[in-house]
Formats: sequence, C-alpha cells, structure tokens
Amino acid sequence: MKVTNSHQFKQPTCTMAERRSSITNNFLSAFILTITFWTNIQSSMEHGLTTDYSGRYLVAIPNNIPAHRTVLDLSHNNISELQISDFRSLSKLQTLLLSYNLIRVLNLSVFQYNKDLQHLDVSHNNLQTLSCYPISSLRHLDLSYNNYAAMLLCTKFGKMLNLEYLGLSIRRMQKSDFSVLAHLQLDTLFLGLEDLSEYSSGNLPVFNAKSLQIALPQNTDLHVLLDLELSATKRLQLSKIQEKHINDLRTFLSNLNKHSTLRNLTLNNMQCNWDGFIDILQSVWESTTEYFVISNVPPLEVPNTMHFNQTATSIKALAIKQIPFTTFLSAPTNMYEMFANMNIAALTISDAGLIHMLCPSKFSNFTYLCFSNNSLTDTVFKKCNNLTLLETLILQSNQFKDLTEVSLMTTLMNSLKYLDMSKNLLWYNGNKCEWGENVVKLNLSSNVLSESVFRCLPVNIQMLDLQDNQISSVPMEIIELNYLEELNLASNKLTALPGCGHFRGLKLLNIENNSVLSQSSEFFQSCQNINILKGGHNPFMCSCELRRFINLEKQGSIELIGWPDFYVCEYPHHLKGTLLRDFHVSELVCNVKLLITVVLIITVVFLLAVSFVCIYFDIPWYLKTMWHWSQAKHRIWKSKPEDMLDSIQFHAFISYSEHDSDWVKNVLIPNLEKEDTSIRICQHERNFIAGKSIVENIIDCIEKSYKSIFVLSPNFVQSDWCHYELYFAHHKLFSGNADSLILILLEPIPSYVIPSRYHKLKALMAKRTYLEWPKEKSKHGLFWANLRAAIQIELPLSDEINEL
Repeated sequence: MKVTNSHQFKQPTCTMAERRSSITNNFLSAFILTITFWTNIQSSMEHGLTTDYSGRYLVAIPNNIPAHRTVLDLSHNNISELQISDFRSLSKLQTLLLSYNLIRVLNLSVFQYNKDLQHLDVSHNNLQTLSCYPISSLRHLDLSYNNYAAMLLCTKFGKMLNLEYLGLSIRRMQKSDFSVLAHLQLDTLFLGLEDLSEYSSGNLPVFNAKSLQIALPQNTDLHVLLDLELSATKRLQLSKIQEKHINDLRTFLSNLNKHSTLRNLTLNNMQCNWDGFIDILQSVWESTTEYFVISNVPPLEVPNTMHFNQTATSIKALAIKQIPFTTFLSAPTNMYEMFANMNIAALTISDAGLIHMLCPSKFSNFTYLCFSNNSLTDTVFKKCNNLTLLETLILQSNQFKDLTEVSLMTTLMNSLKYLDMSKNLLWYNGNKCEWGENVVKLNLSSNVLSESVFRCLPVNIQMLDLQDNQISSVPMEIIELNYLEELNLASNKLTALPGCGHFRGLKLLNIENNSVLSQSSEFFQSCQNINILKGGHNPFMCSCELRRFINLEKQGSIELIGWPDFYVCEYPHHLKGTLLRDFHVSELVCNVKLLITVVLIITVVFLLAVSFVCIYFDIPWYLKTMWHWSQAKHRIWKSKPEDMLDSIQFHAFISYSEHDSDWVKNVLIPNLEKEDTSIRICQHERNFIAGKSIVENIIDCIEKSYKSIFVLSPNFVQSDWCHYELYFAHHKLFSGNADSLILILLEPIPSYVIPSRYHKLKALMAKRTYLEWPKEKSKHGLFWANLRAAIQIELPLSDEINEL
C-alpha cells in the first residue's frame, strides 16, 4: 500500500513496484515524459484548467474557450485548418492535443502568442506541409502518423533547444533528413517506420537521443536494424517485430559490444515462436543490456526440452509480459526451472498463464519477483529457503485462497518487506499465522477477507491495504500492531469509524466507500495520531453524533482528503445531498446535559418570576376568591334559580370592619333608615340567610343592592372579608356597567398601611370621589344629604322585606 503525493491509496502493480525498486528504476525511464505529461493534465483537471472538446465532430476551433485554460483537448474531430486567431487569446495554454483530425497544413507560427506552449500533439492527421517557426517553450512535439512522404523537418527546428520528445513517421528515409536533430538534446525520439517504402543501406544515422523508440517497417526487405548504431542511446524500444525481423534483431544484439551505452531494451508486439523467443532471450542475456522487457507476443507452446545457457549476465531485471505460455503438449517443469534459477535481481512474468512456480534449486539473488495475472495457487514457494534476499513479492490476480498458507510461505523469506496478494480469493480460516519478521508492507485488497483478518497479520506491519473485502468492523480482540502507520479499509462494510486501540501509531486511514453513518467515541479516544483521513463517499447520518467528525477539518487536527465535495449527508431524507460542511446544528440541541441545565434554569427563573408576581399581586388570594365566588354562584343558581332575577331589594349593602361596627350601627344605619323606611339597608348581621355560606350571602346581598357602601379605615384593609366584599362589588361594577360603589373614608388610611392585594382599592381611591366623614358636627348634615342622594331610588315593595 502506497500513498501518493495527494495522499490517495493506489493499487500497486508490477509497474509501480518496479518504479519503487532501486533495481528496476530504469524500466520506465523511457516513459518519464509521457507520465509527466499526463500528471500535468490530471493536475490541471483537478484545478479546473482543462477544456475537453474531444470526439465532438468539430470542423473548426471553438471561439468561446476560456482564456485561462492550460490544457485543450481537440482530438478525434474533423478540424482541417488552424488560424492564429484560434489560439491568440489562450496566452496560458501549455498542452494542445490535435491528434486524429484532418489537418493538412501546419504553420507553427499560429502559436506565436502561446509563449507557454510545451506539449503539441498533431499525430494521426493528413499533414503534407509543415512551415517552421521556432517555439522556444516547446518540449513535446508529436508529428507521427501523418500523410507526408518526405521528412518535414527544417533547420529552424534546431532552435527549439528545450525540445525533449519528438515523434516522426517516415515513408522515405535519407540520412540528410536527420541532420537537424544533431543540434537537439532529445530525451526521446519516436520513429514510426511501419510504412517505410524506400530505404538504402547506410541511410540510418547515429541518433544521440537518450531514448529511441522505433516501430519497425512491415516491409521485411528493409533491414533497418542492421544499420542501427547507438552512441548516446541508453533506452531502446522496438515494436511491431515480425518473425522475419528476428535474425536482424539477433545480429543487432550480438553486435552490441561491451562499450555500448544501451542499458534498457524493450521489445513490444513481437511475432515469434518458442525457439525465436529463447534465441532473443539468450542474445540479450549475453549482451550488455541490464534491463530487458519483452511483451505482447502470441501464445508460445512450451516444449518438453529446452536449451538455455544460464551463463553470467549483465541483466539485472527481466520482465516478460502478456506472453501466454501454453503446455497442452508438454510438461512445463523445464520452463519453471529456467525462470526459477535465473541469477538476476528482478524477474517479472505477468499475464503468462502460469499455474505454478518452482523454488530456486540453490541460493538465489532475486530481490524482486512479480507473477501477477497468472493462475498460481497456495502451493507456490512452500518451504522455499533459497529466497532469503527477496524484498518484494507481487502475486496479484492469481488463485490464492488460504491466508494462513500465504503467511507460512513468507517465514523463510528473511528479507521480504513488501508482499502484494491483492485480487485473489483469500480468506482466513482461523488457524495460526506465521509471517516473515521483516514484512512491513502488505496488500490484501480485493479478496474475501472478513474482520477476522486482524488476527492474522505481521506484527511489524507498517502499511496495510485491506480495500474491497468483507470487513464490517475492527474487532476488539486482535494482535497489537504497534508499528502500523497506514491502513486502507476502503470499499468494505464498515458502519462506523473504527477505533485504533490496537494500532495507536496510525497516521493515515482510508475508509472511503463504506457504509459509515456516524462516528464512534472509540475513534476519537484511540486515534489521536491520525493526521490524514480519507472518508468520503459514505452515507453519512447528519445528526448530533456527526458534529465532532465535522469539526475535525475546522480544527485542523486531521486532513480530510476530498473535503468537502465527497462528504455528503444521506440521512435524514430532508438533508440528503447536503454537504457535511453546510450541516449545522445547535450545541444546545446536541448536548443533553447543557439542555437539561438550560431548561432547569429557565424553569427556576420562571417559577421565581411567577412566585414574585403572585406574592406582589396576591394572586393566590384572587384565585381563592374566584373559586369561592364561582362555587357560590353555581350553588345559588342550582338551588334557587328564581333568585337570579334582576329585582333590586335594597338601596345599599354596607361593608365594614367589625372594629368599626359601633359607628355603622349607631350612626350610619340610623341616619339612613328613617321611620318612613324610604331607604332599606342590607347588613350582614340581620340580612344574611342562615344555612348559606358567607360568600354566597355576600354575593347575594351585593347583587340585590342598588349600591355598595364601603366604610374605609385602617381596620377595613386588615379584614379579609372586607376584601372579598370589595372584590365582588368591583366585579359587579364592571359586569353591570353601573356606578354602584360608594366609598366612605371614616379615618385616613396611609398608603403604606394598605396591603398589596388591595391594589383595586388604591385604584378606586385614586380615580373615584369618596365621601370623607367630617369630624365637625356642623358638616354632618351635608354628609348625610349627599349620601342619601347617592343611594335614593324607588324600589318595588316586597313581601320578603320584613322577613329579611
């Protein structure tokens, strides 16, 4: 498992492993420019600087291309002509792809305003004319597979000193055609000679490009290889090799002397039989070549006997790719022995149909082995003790099944550091696992492993890839992986973030494409050292539990790869499609303790406020009074509904304190009730009906009285019953919309003496005129006259008056 510069896990292949290995580092050096080019394109795409118009059936360059674009892909269209105006506004353009169009004439001056242009591909067009214009910034120019007969190069090409890659296709070849190349320090020169029709011996010059790629002519009578001389070339790639080319190729290889600079040789798309294959392999074996790749050969029938001389060789790495070895008519044992006993450092045999591989019969120098995309099984390298120098073993895409057997295979490989068992059928049966003590990188992706795999891992593992398996959780009982730094659990069945209790040194975790809904407290408690997390493409449940995970990016403690685009809410339904970055929920809603605390505080404050209001305004007393009043009204209506008539029987009801009863009985009542009985007074002592409650009697008397007289004094405000009577009389004042209250101030009442519950009395005394009992006798007559006038009214006679 390897992390790229963008911190993304990649599936290691034989090619990638070769790039990591110091021994095979030169295998892909011929493709450095191509890799760099596509890397730049990918980087530009990630930053939104690429415009792709490929395959649109365009006949002209679009005129609406944004000016800041750096990569423009116009390949696979029907464009036939280029104008300066097409590219004049694209001052930032670096890469232009025009392959597979119908361009006939190319004048490089159309790019005179594109000062940053580095990569130009006009291959597979109908070019017949090329007008030279030196583009000093150009590094990659591909003119191959066009319709020109003679070489289109001109002297001005020699001024493009930054040119590193040049692709050409030639029909007629003369040595003078390449004179301009002598001034260029090319890294790679590609010559497409498939359609070469005219060639004379000696017309092939000596190329000084570091890497030379030649597609050999299909006319086998043209012996180009016999004239091929290499002086500065270190890497040679020959493709489209027909069977009749084999002799020329063998001659070319035999002519390579010990002073040759050639170190990397690649033969691609070669037509031959087994004997031709062995002859070429033997020739390269005996040459000065150090890195040899042979690929894309039709199936080869392996004979029962073979002759291959395992002499000392300069080869350090051999790669045999996409060459199926068939054994329908033979036993492949000799072939296995030949490959197993090669005294070289690195061997790759991929896509060859191998069903087995033998252990070397003696101590081997192999440090790198790759047998990917074959049919190898668990029986490979059992008890193999001659691979003690092996550091990298890639067995990707085979038929391995038992993880225990795989672990036992590594026990005698004392130097093994990296093992790739991806894309097999591996599962763990629970048996004891024994791994090589130096295995630190292990790729078990794309198998059928469950969470039990954590009980069968190398104890010193540092990088572990378990992508695309059947893992639903990380068990609590697993071996301690104290050195594990990178863990890939992408594309499994995880439903929550895993804990790191058994690998607390973990720094990089990939859980992308799982079923993770929420976080787990164990993750935050045990995964303190993680600084890179790739967790996108999961169906997140956007709830309170996810807030801590969302805060990881804000706090900067963990770098979330793909944030925010790949982190989207899936549940609940109304939040589906919402970016986690845009999901917000209050701390109060999520923190139960805080919520309870706030509710308790609000409740306490509310109760205190209610208590204060109740105490200040004597609300309990009013509630009690309303209860008594409603109960009394209900009983009166229920027992004597006829008493609810509107008839008035008394001129006035007198409310007073018992402490003022002497003045009321001896002064007030006698002066109001004369012998003519013109005024009838309702007094509780003589008019309350026995058997009724006091409240019922008060209500009954107030409703049967035209006026209610209140004798006010400090004693009055101290009486609860006086308060009741005042409350009910005030209620009648509003319900009846009548001026039925008469206030007599018997003695002055200081405001501080009046209790808070008598706020209605305060309001009445402030707003209404009251009669004040004069101390001077001379004013008594006027007092009685005013009082009698206030209550004087004609009342109907009643038979019950005397009884009351």
